[in-house]
Amino acid sequence: MPRSRESRKEARSVKGPLSRNHSDAKTLAASSGDGGGGGQRPRRVVSTCVRDVFRRQAPARGRPESPLRLIMDMLPEMPSTDGHSSDIVAERYLVESKKSTAHVPLACSTQYCAFPLDGNHLCVWSPRDPSHQLLTLRGHHQLITAVAFGNQVDPLQLCSASQDCVIMWNVDECREKTLRGVTPRGTVLGSLLQTVLCLRFSPEDHAVAVCAGNKVSVIDVEKQSVLVELQGHQGSVTAVEFCPWQAHILISVSEDRTFKVWDYCVGSLIYNSSILTAYPLLSLLICEESRQLVTGSADGQLWIFSLMERHHYHCVAHVDLRKKSETFSTRRMMARHYSLPEDSLYHSRHEVDKREEAEATFPVLSLAHCDLCLPDSQNGAFSPECTKCLWIGSSTALFVFNPASIELEAALHFKEFQSLSVQVAGSCAVMSEAMSPKALCMLSSMFGNKIAVLEVSLAALLSSQRCPGAGRMLSVLASSCVLPTSPLYFGVVKESLPKPANSKRHAVRSVIEDRPLVFHNKIRSSGYTLAPHGTMFSPKTNTKHNNKRTSKCKSNHKCKEYSLEHCLPRNLSRQVAVAQDPVAVSCLQYSGDGQRLACGLANHLSLVFDASLSGTPAAFSGHDGAVSTICWSHDKRWLLSTGRDRTLRVWSVHKTELMLLLGPGSFPKPITFAQFYYMDAFILLSSGPELRLLKYHIDLCREDMRRLSLTSGADVTTLSAVNDFYSHIVLTAGRDRTLEVFDLNVGRSIAVIAEVHSRPAHQICQNKGSSFAAQQSLAYNLFLTTAVGDGVRLWDLRTLRCVRCFEGHPHRCYPCGVAFSPCGRLVGCGAEDRHAYVYEMGSNSFLYRLAGHTDTVTEVAFNPAAPQLATATLDGKLQLFVAE
Repeated sequence: MPRSRESRKEARSVKGPLSRNHSDAKTLAASSGDGGGGGQRPRRVVSTCVRDVFRRQAPARGRPESPLRLIMDMLPEMPSTDGHSSDIVAERYLVESKKSTAHVPLACSTQYCAFPLDGNHLCVWSPRDPSHQLLTLRGHHQLITAVAFGNQVDPLQLCSASQDCVIMWNVDECREKTLRGVTPRGTVLGSLLQTVLCLRFSPEDHAVAVCAGNKVSVIDVEKQSVLVELQGHQGSVTAVEFCPWQAHILISVSEDRTFKVWDYCVGSLIYNSSILTAYPLLSLLICEESRQLVTGSADGQLWIFSLMERHHYHCVAHVDLRKKSETFSTRRMMARHYSLPEDSLYHSRHEVDKREEAEATFPVLSLAHCDLCLPDSQNGAFSPECTKCLWIGSSTALFVFNPASIELEAALHFKEFQSLSVQVAGSCAVMSEAMSPKALCMLSSMFGNKIAVLEVSLAALLSSQRCPGAGRMLSVLASSCVLPTSPLYFGVVKESLPKPANSKRHAVRSVIEDRPLVFHNKIRSSGYTLAPHGTMFSPKTNTKHNNKRTSKCKSNHKCKEYSLEHCLPRNLSRQVAVAQDPVAVSCLQYSGDGQRLACGLANHLSLVFDASLSGTPAAFSGHDGAVSTICWSHDKRWLLSTGRDRTLRVWSVHKTELMLLLGPGSFPKPITFAQFYYMDAFILLSSGPELRLLKYHIDLCREDMRRLSLTSGADVTTLSAVNDFYSHIVLTAGRDRTLEVFDLNVGRSIAVIAEVHSRPAHQICQNKGSSFAAQQSLAYNLFLTTAVGDGVRLWDLRTLRCVRCFEGHPHRCYPCGVAFSPCGRLVGCGAEDRHAYVYEMGSNSFLYRLAGHTDTVTEVAFNPAAPQLATATLDGKLQLFVAE
């Protein structure tokens, strides 16, 4: 193939010192017993001291010039657009072969890298020292189609396969024998006479799985015999892996777009998946820590399946790599856009649109483990504790993927680094040692004959792609006093109002004053340089009512911390129907003391049950449409409800009477969400693009209400704020799929997270804790978002990052609710398969499922005072699950 202008220019630039290094370098050749001619090399070539072979290079006298051109360490660096390409990625080695390297197999270990040269020659070298010499192993007569390193370090085994045979090499022994002048011989494991696409060693290197055609042959390394042949795939097997914790389990993926689980000791098929995609599956990886299987396809799709017992290979997540890449770029650009001065906003928006141009599909060529140190939420620096992530090698980019959050942590696009010799890869192999700041990536050129090795600095890559303002600390806990200019000041300062004699309390039904306060999303944030308070408020667990403590609270609701081992709500205790005819339950919430449960129905009623779902519920009737929101006040005296009739009502729980009414004329659009806020000082609601803060007086003897209006960029779909303690933070989600953070103390919108879900979020659930369970203060900064068809995401307000994603429950059509447990360690959510799912915070896979429902589970709620979980279904039934 004729070389391009850049290739010819590169060749001319190498004729200086690089050509001298090339003439000084020698190639060690070894051969298996059945060919290659390597034994005819003169012994005097390797007469140097053995211990210096990896340190320096002796001249190869009288040796004809090798067809291989090796370029090491002295390639000219071309700065990328950010001017720091050498800090992020550097091209350590470049090899140019006679034949095309479009889809040559590549392999990396902690010590060596291996690749085929000129079709049937196997090259091995170490990246630890640039002076390490290239070892060429000869023995194959056909093209080498698969290469794999063993899992054990001593001895390090290397297996290569072609259509004629499968050969295993002891790398250290081959090098030592070659230095002594003895021709090493590889061990021929077998002749399959088929194209081998994948090789994989067992965890102890006792067996090798050989994928040839549509079958998997497991070969005993010691006996050189075939243990078993596994047949069942309808297409060529492209990848195979041994299960690390179950020695008899082997998993394979194929071009037939399925994966199969085998017991290769008895030769039986355990599980056969359905067809996952329209394109072949190319790569496979097993994560031992999370007990998960990850596989990728040629169209850039990624699947994660659970390998835990009794999960039946449940699909944990499905990822479109192209969409994830677009979301990753959009979030970075929008964060930069949000942090720029106002006069730079137009230019920033142009950059965002430019980055959102259509991209090609990213085929998942390889998968590898990656220990990634993510930014610490305490000080913004990188945490010493590493997160288990994955390297995803593709044709035009290299990604760092977090399987916990189902998000990209970093993306390295080859086109952004013009100094790289390979811009489009046909094959890819990635390797990074545990806790190592560097990673090696081998690439073979799709349209040429080059093989390059890149050294990637993880710290530099993460630093270059951190969102602007990532070091800014946000916290739900108030870290400063209320400012006099804050809208919350009205709820702190008590106005001295004379009370007329012989006055009676009555409901407030008119508005005296309107005070619009528009929040622009172009105002920069301030006031977050101080760290939040280290201690949380002391919960009041001995609240007195009328100077007497209720006996029911004393006997049934004691302050006990939740226990995950013994107090999991698993058993169905009671099931009741909320109405004679089936009617959907649209909202569900426990009171703060856990004694009562309120629910809103689609037939305009609101019901309040006893916590045990026994007895006759109290009914609150007045709405002309479905009740969309139900909320308890902090003092448990009032109940707030909103409906499709565009009204907001506040009820007296004790008297079951209407105390406050805001009619349809008060809101231009339906109320999407409403709640009490700031320890019952305000009512917070969203209507269209407006976020309204209402100061109300119910117990006073005069009619007074102040209204503060906050404008968001798009229609607000849901909001959330803490009412159990003082907090200045309000979270809103919009129809533009963004999440916006407001600080009502400083009077600004302080942060925006773009592309929170693939669809608009329909619920935000904060970890508000409970007076009956202790949590760390930093845990209150966690919150959940959920959207139809896009799972549940766990976010950390301090870093504005998604830290975990829960997608193991089906909810493709109907919005299903989520809830935190009082201990903050469990997440409950509804699903469309007539189950409620309970997740543990440390795992993507569900902890257990709750059966017994008769329809889609629409709402879930944890009792704040007892290990109980209430669920609501679309057909109007309430279920109560209690601990064993």
